[in-house]
Amino acid sequence: MASSTATTVAAYLDELPLERRAVLAPVLEVMRAHMPNGYRESMSYGMISYDIPLERFPDTYNKHPLVYAALAAQKNYYAVYLMCAYSEAPKARELKDAFARAGKKLDMGKSCVRFKSLDDLPLDAIGAFVASTSVDEFIALYKAVRETPTKAAHSARAGGKSKRAKPSVSATSASKRAGSSGKR
Repeated sequence: MASSTATTVAAYLDELPLERRAVLAPVLEVMRAHMPNGYRESMSYGMISYDIPLERFPDTYNKHPLVYAALAAQKNYYAVYLMCAYSEAPKARELKDAFARAGKKLDMGKSCVRFKSLDDLPLDAIGAFVASTSVDEFIALYKAVRETPTKAAHSARAGGKSKRAKPSVSATSASKRAGSSGKR
């Protein structure tokens, strides 16, 4: 299953073959048991997700709830999506170290931990990772990541700092086409 149109977690699990559901169910139990208060379990992007409801934090870039973690049965593997692994290098390192201590091979994208069987996943490490970030901490992290250097520079300029004018692209291009050395 690459993507699901199920609207509830129960419906998502019901549409999985029994052997695939048997792999996802223990991971789902661990995520539910360790999920900090305030995250909501729902279906988003065709997978089981844990997000911050818009009523709690509406200021997202795409106007959708802010997803903290997710779980899915993809076509050729299963995946646990851990957004803090992408945005916080120390947490990603902790996760890598936990896999190494458990003697498991980590197959990871930016935030996606891929696994083919339950034996590939140290469930205690997934539980600890999920439990590690409260809603307030995740919102603060999201805000910090969204405040890019470009935005910070723009904010500083808006505060009254002067900006040296740069020649426009068309003026620079015209100068190069004409063979000008820039001297007048």
